[in-house]
Amino acid sequence: MRHGHTAWNRAGRIQGRVDQPLDEEARNHLARLRLPEEFAGASLISSPLSRAVETARIVARRDPLVAPELVEMDWGRWEGQRGLDLLADPDSGYRHLETWGWDYEPPGGETPRQVWDRIGPWVANLRGPAVIVSHIGVMRVLLARATGWNFEGMPPFQVKRDRLYRIAIREDRAMEFDNQPLRLTAEAGQ
Repeated sequence: MRHGHTAWNRAGRIQGRVDQPLDEEARNHLARLRLPEEFAGASLISSPLSRAVETARIVARRDPLVAPELVEMDWGRWEGQRGLDLLADPDSGYRHLETWGWDYEPPGGETPRQVWDRIGPWVANLRGPAVIVSHIGVMRVLLARATGWNFEGMPPFQVKRDRLYRIAIREDRAMEFDNQPLRLTAEAGQ
């Protein structure tokens, strides 16, 4: 699951590893949601960044375990800048997600392949059901691995907020994606 909105999300700024908190509107919105009942007993794990920790805490009504491996992709010198501004600057090197490939690297940042190298061993050690609250960069890498998408052309998934994206990890550690994301449950009376 992706964390809730921050002021930088709403402004179109690249956050990366900058620890931007949830904004008040996101907190109020998330407070009206909860995890579906079938995930009540699942492990709850989040990125160490406050926007992910707080999202997990709000929707699960409990504190998550924190996994440093789940920190957002490092966007290097582009963190804090707006993607639209970078696209308008032909010298920035910034380009659309559909043309990255696994080795596209923001200046001073991290490639999707490097993100997988960081999170892959962690994923391989997961046991039992888990709800993971992280970031769009980490989610794209996980979903790319699960679907076979290679960061070229349109991805076979859309990462939206307030949804759980289910990935099954088989005994041989291969991943399978259930392309039917689950919406978070609205609290009674909401």
